Amino acid sequence: MAHEHTVKAFDEEITKLRGLIAEMGGLAEVSMAEAMEALVKGNLDLTAQVLERDKRIDAMEAEIDRLAVRIIALRAPMADDLREVIAALKIAGVIERIGDYSKNIAKSAHKIEGRKHFEPLTLVPAMADVARGMVHDVMTAYAARDPLLAKAVVERDELVDAFYESLFRNLVSHMMENPKTISSAAQLLFVARNIERIGDHATNVAEMVYYAATGVYLTDKEEKAGA
Repeated sequence: MAHEHTVKAFDEEITKLRGLIAEMGGLAEVSMAEAMEALVKGNLDLTAQVLERDKRIDAMEAEIDRLAVRIIALRAPMADDLREVIAALKIAGVIERIGDYSKNIAKSAHKIEGRKHFEPLTLVPAMADVARGMVHDVMTAYAARDPLLAKAVVERDELVDAFYESLFRNLVSHMMENPKTISSAAQLLFVARNIERIGDHATNVAEMVYYAATGVYLTDKEEKAGA
């Protein structure tokens, strides 16, 4: 009877851990969308919302850390269960960083001048859409324990990198041709870099999800396939 109670308590804690990760990922995704809207429209109210939500994301990371440590200390999980708890710890840290990058983007909203006539600003949302889609899909992969979807997210990181390189060239050219826009263009480079890092972090989460689901590191599998 005591064993059944222990197993039930463990299952409840794992379910809670998964729920917290899912909620945290959802908050980060919303922050990404609002940060981009704040940037494009110059909406400082949205900037404030992103900054306030970031506090909640930080608090959730701390809550997840405490719960994961409790599970490891009291339940001594083994094999698959231990992989899942460790993955949750790492994923929470990565999502927190995604929230920070969204916060950085939102803070740039008031630093873009001549917004209506600043053509490069129209290029950034497409890049952000790809990165946000990666975050959405990797959280879906986590919830479904879907290694194939996680692998697909990893493969899309190249598209974000290509966007960044194209945008970088565009902005440098724009600064050379329109010196008055140097400040705004430089700020957009900063934003693009933050989006590129979000893509990298979504990739990191996808690799963790793949490992938690299969027990195999994605990089190890690819190296063996190429050998």
